[in-house]
Amino acid sequence: MPEFKSYSDNPYRETVVNEIVAGIDRDVERSEDILMLGLATGMFSSLLAPIAPPHVLLPLVALAFALSAGFARINYQNMQKRLSASIVQLNYQQRAVLSPIARVFADFPMEPLEDSLNPLKNVKRTWKSVLGGIIMNPFWIPIFYMLGMQIGEEKNVYELNRAIIGVEQKIKPATIPLEERDA
Repeated sequence: MPEFKSYSDNPYRETVVNEIVAGIDRDVERSEDILMLGLATGMFSSLLAPIAPPHVLLPLVALAFALSAGFARINYQNMQKRLSASIVQLNYQQRAVLSPIARVFADFPMEPLEDSLNPLKNVKRTWKSVLGGIIMNPFWIPIFYMLGMQIGEEKNVYELNRAIIGVEQKIKPATIPLEERDA
């Protein structure tokens, strides 16, 4: 198993927590971009509707959702491994500052992709997808299933983003508003 590079190359600097938070924030933004790309691909697929028949276009949309959710999941798991490699090198106070971010990874663990893609292990998502397919069109069943997977990824990224914002507000240096500085 490959060893993951930590978010900071020097754990003895004063700004190591800032570097780790900035690295995780960058990776969270990458996950958001990946998920948004999948959603945009699904939304813009209607432009191809006059050209491609539904039995070709709709599975491709489901594939776009599956790829974006899968890459976002891999990115999330890599963030968790990199944060674990970074936290090992820190002292107690620095770990305490980063604990809300680590808590998100503990509270919202990601199951492996094999389990997420298995309809028998996700009965609730499968049932919702089949119900949506019955209401709209059976070709939409894979789209609803993959969209449910993508929504789960977005929830985890949202929680992680909230934790990062909280940590950034804690470590942000206090600044004096301009009005008070001029007086």
